[in-house]
Amino acid sequence: MTSAPSISTVGQLRASGHEHKGLRTEIRDNLLARLAAGEDPWPGLHGFEDTVIPQLERALIAGHDLVLLGERGQGKTRLLRTMVGLLDEWTPVIEDSELGEHPYEPVTHESRRRAAELGDELPVTWRHREDRYAEKLATPDTSVADLIGDVDPMKVAEGRSLGDPETIHFGLIPRSHRGIVAINELPDLAERIQVAMLNVMEERDIQIRGYVLRLPLDLLVVASANPEDYTNRGRIITPLQDRFGAEIRTHYPRELEAEVAVIRQEAGLVAEVPDALLEVLARFTRNLRDSSAVDQRSGVSARFAIAGAETIAAAALRRATRLGESDAVARVVDLDTAVEVLAGKIEFETGEEGRETDILTHLLRTAIAETVREHFRGLDMGLLVTAIEDGATVTTGGEVSAHDVLDGLPVLGESELYDDVCDRLFDRAELSDGRRACAIELALEGLFLARKIGKDTDGRETVYG
Repeated sequence: MTSAPSISTVGQLRASGHEHKGLRTEIRDNLLARLAAGEDPWPGLHGFEDTVIPQLERALIAGHDLVLLGERGQGKTRLLRTMVGLLDEWTPVIEDSELGEHPYEPVTHESRRRAAELGDELPVTWRHREDRYAEKLATPDTSVADLIGDVDPMKVAEGRSLGDPETIHFGLIPRSHRGIVAINELPDLAERIQVAMLNVMEERDIQIRGYVLRLPLDLLVVASANPEDYTNRGRIITPLQDRFGAEIRTHYPRELEAEVAVIRQEAGLVAEVPDALLEVLARFTRNLRDSSAVDQRSGVSARFAIAGAETIAAAALRRATRLGESDAVARVVDLDTAVEVLAGKIEFETGEEGRETDILTHLLRTAIAETVREHFRGLDMGLLVTAIEDGATVTTGGEVSAHDVLDGLPVLGESELYDDVCDRLFDRAELSDGRRACAIELALEGLFLARKIGKDTDGRETVYG
């Protein structure tokens, strides 16, 4: 953040050559400048580059209010919040004005009076773009007063008459004048509350009780909604839907790399989670989205995989702390902990009661097998399979250290198979016991899923043999 300009009066502002732009012009100019410079206006968003982002940019260039439609966990809110970056970093406002009006265009009775009295000495302050974004989660108990405004009984008690426009307490939308107002889960707003937004969306003014109050509001209204809300919990009323210039459908990442990037970016990991395990979680999540046993109308949020990554990182840190390991690295054995705690985040189809854990376990194994094929394709593991067939076993588990796993591996003579396995996932110069154990466990699990070796689990230990 840079420092705010030092200009403090409207006279100084005019002398500086400052020009006032409407909000939509400001957003359009900044967006076009970013695109012309080859900069990414949407940092941190993955998987929307060829679908959602072009639609969104066209809507903003056209100056349209917009609504994002998509299932839970598709990044709708993050996308709305990223729009703040298209505002000017600092913008002048009339000091102490209730609605943050531009010094050249006061809109409230009080600000116009002060501008007429003070002229070029009207005090100016500066507002950062982060303060020009307001967000409201629509809930059934949201009132017209919350969004639009109401008569303030305290001001009436001070002696003002009910007909005095200064008795009005403005709601969220007028207070977002010259900024962006975002309403999450718009269909959850009661229909009568949506009606109150009609004038704001079209005529750009507000109506409060019996007042005829013409405020030329300059704001951008954006909203998010789940498509199912149109028929289940609520709906966007037709006149309000008609006032949005653009309806944009979001989606889950269509490429595996984008899914992994979202997990890596959003997860707060307390231990190292190798990319291969994040890939397993990403494939697991995508398998759930394709499964006929899962209710796809509610979707499978990206937060599912994010919470899974955080869970297995926590399992790794717990093990490292209990066993005195110097580095905490998640391993394949930790993936089961994610299944144990995340089942409640998935809505299954009717008729699948009692089979939830089996379904999750099957889809997780499918994800592991796909990851093993991707990374270990062409690698001959015959020596390891032969050693296990001859009676060798490998013991691992949530309470078994990486050092103990490595110590228990069968000796393969002069073979460099274990190093070759690790090379498929990690740089050999940066190998640790935790990383080696992770790579070899993934290979062993792949052999088990391919029915080359057996596996026995008692809850504390897992034995491949």
